[in-house]
Amino acid sequence: MLKEFRDFIARGNVLDLAVAVIIGAAFGKIITSLVEGIIMPPIGMLLGNVDFSSLFIDLSGQHPASLAEAQDRGLPVIAYGAFINDLVTFLIIAFVIFLIVKAINRSKRQEKVELTKSCPYCLTSISIEATRCAACCSDLTAA
Repeated sequence: MLKEFRDFIARGNVLDLAVAVIIGAAFGKIITSLVEGIIMPPIGMLLGNVDFSSLFIDLSGQHPASLAEAQDRGLPVIAYGAFINDLVTFLIIAFVIFLIVKAINRSKRQEKVELTKSCPYCLTSISIEATRCAACCSDLTAA
């Protein structure tokens, strides 16, 4: 059983997945720091010095002064400010992943080498190196 486990872990796709998860977690921390430390403060300032991370709705009716106080007292609250931060973080991560996938797809399209051509006489797809069409037997060296 130990040998099977070692073989499973040594497979390439498992190691690739592990690396992707680790890099993804680190990337997520960087984006969270970017959103909370750089992006949201100016947005909050433009909206009247609002700190999004401390926005909440008190469900207890006791009117705590801050989210931290409500949490310390164990009061039920809806912390929608944290949700806004998380939503912005998600949108940034999704946009960056979109840009990465788009760049990879663009490079794959550029790498794609044309291996076939059309016969000028019958329009059949043939090898780029063909000198005679397999479908209509036309001589392609004269074309």
